[in-house]
Amino acid sequence: MRTADFHFELPPELIAQYPANKRDESRLLVLHRKENRVEHLHFPDLTAFFRAGDVLVLNNSRVIPARLRGVNAKSGGKFEILLLEENEKNDWWVMIRPGKKARIGTQIILSDANSQPTKIAATVLCANSECHRRLKFSGTNDLRDELDSLGEMPLPPYIHRDNKLAEDKNRYQTVFAKTAGSVAAPTAGLHFTPELLEEIRARGVKICFVTLHVGLGTFLPVKSETLANHKMHEERFEVCEDTVCAVNEAKRSCNRVIAVGTTTVRVLETVAAQNGGTLNVYRGKTNIFIFPPFNFKIVDALLTNFHLPCSTLLMLVSAFATPDEIAGREMVLSAYAGAIRERYRFFSYGDAMLIL
Repeated sequence: MRTADFHFELPPELIAQYPANKRDESRLLVLHRKENRVEHLHFPDLTAFFRAGDVLVLNNSRVIPARLRGVNAKSGGKFEILLLEENEKNDWWVMIRPGKKARIGTQIILSDANSQPTKIAATVLCANSECHRRLKFSGTNDLRDELDSLGEMPLPPYIHRDNKLAEDKNRYQTVFAKTAGSVAAPTAGLHFTPELLEEIRARGVKICFVTLHVGLGTFLPVKSETLANHKMHEERFEVCEDTVCAVNEAKRSCNRVIAVGTTTVRVLETVAAQNGGTLNVYRGKTNIFIFPPFNFKIVDALLTNFHLPCSTLLMLVSAFATPDEIAGREMVLSAYAGAIRERYRFFSYGDAMLIL
């Protein structure tokens, strides 16, 4: 399939700049795959679609305040740093702007929230083929311990605001976030409240978790003309024993596994592909790229947000709409067209879509 097949026109005003006032106030589009039928509801209506015995799987990765500010130790020129991946303590791959000024050997003094210099410095060690820089941090035992005071939440670049809201630090984080490591939120999980999760449990649904640390590779555009030539970035993930037992039992009992977010789908299907269609306890990295046609071995239903045109996330959703076929693209783009007509909010702080 061609990348251009997944393009659609989105009015800019539908790109959500702010979260809903309350987590569960988002709208919900329900796509019934077999009938190719949609319903327009509100997010709390989600609970009506759960059945006793279902397993709901969420990604509990925690977003780190990954955006840092600093100045060139010699010239005073300003830098913006986005942490991408930790190699070892105080050693990170980053995106940095302006990249041309971040030459090998450049020393950067980090700034605090008031733009004042700190004792922490970073030295540019090298660059890779994607123009990312490797930085070695000094002046701290562990940079991770400094992020809450120095870092900003790494909101996506399509959120255009002059003001940084204090609420972003909590709102751009799921209520069940646990293991720190993501540089972008697993956004389908942002809609849930503790009360809604308890209501789901009360319906006899088992709730369990995987951990996939979301990197920028998930959101990078597909630049190749055909999907088969696109290579995904690797992301670290982990599946624990409780989740393995719950999911495998659900599949044996013909109960549904409902994934929250494309990251959760990628974890479950990565492990299943390596383990004969079932799960096992696993820790590693995945660069799985799911696009039509794809044979899903684990996931029976998917809750997700509305995604960027020509993104790998939209391609995964299209594959899920009609497993093992390529017709899902038309079905999903038709549902998206309906969402645009109904003025749904798109992307990270936007509304949700349930595919059954």
